[in-house]
Amino acid sequence: MSPLSCIIVDDELKSRENLRILLQDFCEDVSVMALCANIAEATSALKHNRVDLVFLDIQMQRESGFDLFAQIEAPTFDVVFTTAHAEYAIKAFKFSALDYLLKPIDIAELNACIERARLKKLAQSSSAPLPDPRFEQFILNLKSTQSQHYKLALPTNTGLIFVKVSDILYCEASSNYTILYFADGKKQIVTRTLKEYEDLLTDCDFFRIHNSYLVNMNCVKQYIRGEGGQIVLSNNQVLDVSKRRKETFLRLFGK
Repeated sequence: MSPLSCIIVDDELKSRENLRILLQDFCEDVSVMALCANIAEATSALKHNRVDLVFLDIQMQRESGFDLFAQIEAPTFDVVFTTAHAEYAIKAFKFSALDYLLKPIDIAELNACIERARLKKLAQSSSAPLPDPRFEQFILNLKSTQSQHYKLALPTNTGLIFVKVSDILYCEASSNYTILYFADGKKQIVTRTLKEYEDLLTDCDFFRIHNSYLVNMNCVKQYIRGEGGQIVLSNNQVLDVSKRRKETFLRLFGK
């Protein structure tokens, strides 16, 4: 098992100690190099320790966990954000493919985060660590006031690519994979289910018209009547609408 070194950044002493104990008691081969109460302490710890993982509290009394990135321009460590607020920035985390934990921390979720960090470290073991583009995209997504302007991280065989949500015409289910089709005619196969993208994109004006299709409602230019009917997208692609989703689709299309 690949060992991991980490630091914990949280302004609450109890939270720091609780997480340290969870890592000590339930996560094998994880060394806690420092417990930090603020960004200054975290910056100092990172200068003196090469760590694989940082557990970073988002909302601290006088500063934000995001302030760390103003001090560390090109982080090569992985980050797990921690928060007690279920709604805070969760969408931006998911779009940017960043790990987060809700307090109180669940042991199974903590172990899942640790294992993802191990896999990432093993994948990079043959090369020097590189800055993670997810952090920059996360900050941009967080600053955006409209979800349609978000960029979405897509896992591929060679890593992650980032695409504008507004450039996605529709998503198609393909077993445990999803095929994303774009306005420029390109497509991308990703190793996630359509249900995952439905959960992520529904608030971005996407609607699942069929078990097989999740469409960008801003790209629907015509509805063709029928038992369920069909839609015509901006690229003239025609897709079926299921009978049971027809009424909801027409209500949304009318808006």
